[in-house]
Amino acid sequence: MSTDMPGKGLLLKADPVAAIFRDEVVSSLKNSERKPRLVGILATSSAPSHQYAEFTQKQCLQLGVDFVLKKIGAAISEDLAEGEGVEEAIVDANEDDDVDGIMVYYPIFGVPQDHYLQQIVSPQKDVEGLHVKFHYNLYHNIRFISPRTLGPGSTPASTADADTPPPGMVKSIIPCTPLAIVKCLEHVGVYNKILPYGDRAYGKTITVINHSEVVGRPLAALLANDGARVLSVDIDSVQEYTKRPRQAETRKYHPHHVVHPSNLTLQECLAISDVVVSAVPNVNYKVKTEWLKDGCVCLNIAVEKNFEKDVRDKVLRHTLDLI
Repeated sequence: MSTDMPGKGLLLKADPVAAIFRDEVVSSLKNSERKPRLVGILATSSAPSHQYAEFTQKQCLQLGVDFVLKKIGAAISEDLAEGEGVEEAIVDANEDDDVDGIMVYYPIFGVPQDHYLQQIVSPQKDVEGLHVKFHYNLYHNIRFISPRTLGPGSTPASTADADTPPPGMVKSIIPCTPLAIVKCLEHVGVYNKILPYGDRAYGKTITVINHSEVVGRPLAALLANDGARVLSVDIDSVQEYTKRPRQAETRKYHPHHVVHPSNLTLQECLAISDVVVSAVPNVNYKVKTEWLKDGCVCLNIAVEKNFEKDVRDKVLRHTLDLI
């Protein structure tokens, strides 16, 4: 963080936030009888995927996780096709009792076929939370599950009255980027710890720019399920996410977010937002500093810098850069 100029917003990198959880993982693994084994499946020649795999391997080594990188298809030879053998590799890892977790480096074929591959990964070994069971839990605000319910045809049970799982249950897995954003918001105090669990973002208005299925939509649902008013902005539309009010104990559905179309423009959304999250993969896209609310929290999720250079003149609290 830098505080050298009065009135300047604080720049917070993701590293100090991540360090807290790294220490927690290292501490918990010290008492483990064996190292958990994570298999990474790399099936393309994509340079970013190779870099991500190398980063995963480095992090696992530091944390004490046994990481096995399985290269197949175009990842090992230009004579082999992109994605060749990936389905068989996933099935083999599913059936290997020595494997605790599976991570596949996407994209491989494109959205439709990659989505199919995500459903092949056993939910009992899916560390990325990409299986439809976890997507269902996320959007329906189901926070805790019994591991035995991850088998075929099972319906997860849940409770959301406390931040620790009840006996015999564990936290449902959430995709890493949306969860990381929530943890950063908790770190800088956007979440109010004195409020009940599940409502700690109450009273906050948050704009999320980019309504993608990778980050934007799941993030909007997570924040709304925690009580925030979320304005989800895309190229041609704005949607408003709010939390469904609790109903009687005989309710059929879990209390989760609802979505409505909004007539607000991006400029109007930014003017009322306590937090702005931008994840636009375009080097030319910039959020106009003059449109931001004084004292808001800005998070840049894209590889490109989505905020203008003078953003810290307007942002009096924190600017976070997760890349």
